[in-house]
Amino acid sequence: MMTGPVLDTLDALPLVDHHCHGAVTADLDPAAFESLLTEGEAWPGVSPFDSPVGLAVRRHCAPLLDLPRHAPAADYLARRAELGWQEVNRRFLRAAHTETFCVDTGHTPHPVTSPAELAAAADATAYEVVRLESVAEAVAARGIEADEYAGAFRAAAEEAVRRPGVVAVKSVAAYRTGFDLDPARPTYSEVTRAAALWGARGGRLTDPVLMRHLLWTAVGLGLPLQLHAGFGDSDLRLHRADPALLTDWLRLTVGTIPVLLLHCWPFHRQAAYLAAVFEHVHLDVGLTLHHVGPARATAVLAEAMEITPFRKLLYSSDAYGVAEFHHLGALSFRQGLAGLLQDRVDADEMSPTDAVRIAAWTGRDNARRLYGLPVSDPGRD
Repeated sequence: MMTGPVLDTLDALPLVDHHCHGAVTADLDPAAFESLLTEGEAWPGVSPFDSPVGLAVRRHCAPLLDLPRHAPAADYLARRAELGWQEVNRRFLRAAHTETFCVDTGHTPHPVTSPAELAAAADATAYEVVRLESVAEAVAARGIEADEYAGAFRAAAEEAVRRPGVVAVKSVAAYRTGFDLDPARPTYSEVTRAAALWGARGGRLTDPVLMRHLLWTAVGLGLPLQLHAGFGDSDLRLHRADPALLTDWLRLTVGTIPVLLLHCWPFHRQAAYLAAVFEHVHLDVGLTLHHVGPARATAVLAEAMEITPFRKLLYSSDAYGVAEFHHLGALSFRQGLAGLLQDRVDADEMSPTDAVRIAAWTGRDNARRLYGLPVSDPGRD
């Protein structure tokens, strides 16, 4: 097992998970649990346990359920059911040793914990991230006139971010339109025409003009903007989720708000480039870490950190549904970053003091600064 001063520092560091979701509030049958292990659809005749993330769950999560490492999947599922969802959530969320969660509340295909419920189970603090597509779709569902849409969306977004505990907004433009958008702010006439077409068509927000309007509205709200990039579920067209496609829009928005690129793999090197050349761009590697597990987390982080300024990389789990991912994401991050930094210390490429600073920046302090989060009780640091 890897040891060293950098790992000791990271093990003791209360993390800020700057982007995640709630954990399910129901007991899961085997099929339902397995469906949440993968970003894809069910695989007839093939279990998601037989994947890198499945192996990582059996290796690193089983002991928290009082099972031996590498416990068989059947034993794991039986023990999980025996304990019940509340105890399972409590164990994994507290094992993550996360002091603050920033929770995207806009993705709820399952009943999941609210930010307050997640915080209570974890003995932590939680804040909300508002998903702007959900706000836009709620506005459209009211049946307003097309020429009222722009103002109504802006008003609804402003109201949403005034809710207590909101620290950021998020867009899933990568899913809905892709990033290959005209970077310019659309005119009122363009927005009105697009809103009329959307009103006639209905459904989710997928119009590129309205997506541009959403992104520019986000700039005006003044809060950090999280953007899904790269790795996601089967609703995504991966080639359209390359954050490098945002280059012209990022050039136009320099000096406005922090833009945080989420997940990014396999485009984490493109995201690193953007963070290196644009002062307002930051990134994480998100759910990639629990999908590759501790065994490959160092390799992914090493690629992401090749040119990324050290004040630009943040930790997130992007955990959704199963609380195992809140724990496994934190564990993979701690071990992966510790391995990377310790290797550089051993090679005399950085000092131990620098390694400890970078660990604290990445795991906690960068997020505190960008989101304006209060410093926790010093006794917990």
